[in-house]
Amino acid sequence: MKPLAAMAGEKLKNMHLYDRWLLLAILGILAMGILMVASASIVISEQYYGNPFYFTIRQTISLLLGIIAAFFVLKIPVQFWQRMGGPLLLLSFILLLFVLIPGLGHTVNGARRWLMFGPLRVQPAELAKLFIIIYLAGYLVRHEQAVRTTLLGFIKPIFVLTILASLLLLEPDFGSAVVVFSTALMMLFLAGSRLGPFFVLMFSGCAALALLAISSPYRLRRLTAFLDPWVNQFDSGYQLTQSLIAFGRGGWFGTGLGESVQKLFYLPESHTDFLFAVLAEELGLFGMLAILFLFSLFIYRGVLVGRRCSEINWPFGAYLAFGITLWLGLQAFVNIGVNTGLLPTKGLTLPLMSYGGASLITAVVSIALLLRVDYEARCELLGMRSINNNLQHHT
Repeated sequence: MKPLAAMAGEKLKNMHLYDRWLLLAILGILAMGILMVASASIVISEQYYGNPFYFTIRQTISLLLGIIAAFFVLKIPVQFWQRMGGPLLLLSFILLLFVLIPGLGHTVNGARRWLMFGPLRVQPAELAKLFIIIYLAGYLVRHEQAVRTTLLGFIKPIFVLTILASLLLLEPDFGSAVVVFSTALMMLFLAGSRLGPFFVLMFSGCAALALLAISSPYRLRRLTAFLDPWVNQFDSGYQLTQSLIAFGRGGWFGTGLGESVQKLFYLPESHTDFLFAVLAEELGLFGMLAILFLFSLFIYRGVLVGRRCSEINWPFGAYLAFGITLWLGLQAFVNIGVNTGLLPTKGLTLPLMSYGGASLITAVVSIALLLRVDYEARCELLGMRSINNNLQHHT
């Protein structure tokens, strides 16, 4: 009989401790993101900062910081994050409150969404997206039976989410509020919540968001502009018409990397919210399909991580994997939908690609946490370690 260590070693040869396809998809998205930020921002960087690679350098530094943070996250057991769900949620509320205080919150384009710590700019909404997923994953484990059988168990996290979404709307950040609420509802659905309260809340939430949208002339203009942007192509429909022109110019194979015309001050936010439109113009249909394939591969492999955790009876890892995958996948879907005119303009970046230090670092750290979940699940399958299930029943 072979010793257990030798048997584990043989298994290890046939099974990697990280999902290689997931990692390749993320590396491909990050590489394309740096490339497209460099292309989309080169003119505006030269015009306003005298350095054509101003935004590219900052984005690269943010990516490096994110990778450094990711290495630390990869070393931290998932059990630690399960214990820290409550404190992290509290930290989210504190940061979201701070950003609303005049003098503390930094305003850009009429939205107060950032906190400044010297040269470092933190976006609490991005951290809140990750922290609420960690908290909700822990809540669903602790109160799994209540969520499935009682109305109170379902309402408690919704109450917390409503407060969080209200703080986001005060910034205002309508897009982040929608993504947070939608991700949380999908996690509750996966947890087996009763369909009656789930659908009632879903429709109520949609109605509430619709009322919020039409109650503000600014939001209403953005909401209706996508239906026929050419009616007000130099006003409320300007961004979308310029984006659609970029798609039209791209054709099958694109105009060539760096050859976009729309980034020459025609398309606002060309390196952030509308990066995908510049990509479509320069790389064409096949370039778009390549990015869609990479995001689809990421979502597919992320779901597999969640399923693997379910198979070994590790609900916290499953909810966490599903939550991170749903969040980043949903935000990518919304951003691409906005760029193509399928959805109203939301002000959401394309995860892992658009310019933005806070969003990029948070997304990279989230991916590291997903890889850590995958690592621990694979170790469990190999018999190399035993996941501590005691925490799953703590209140």
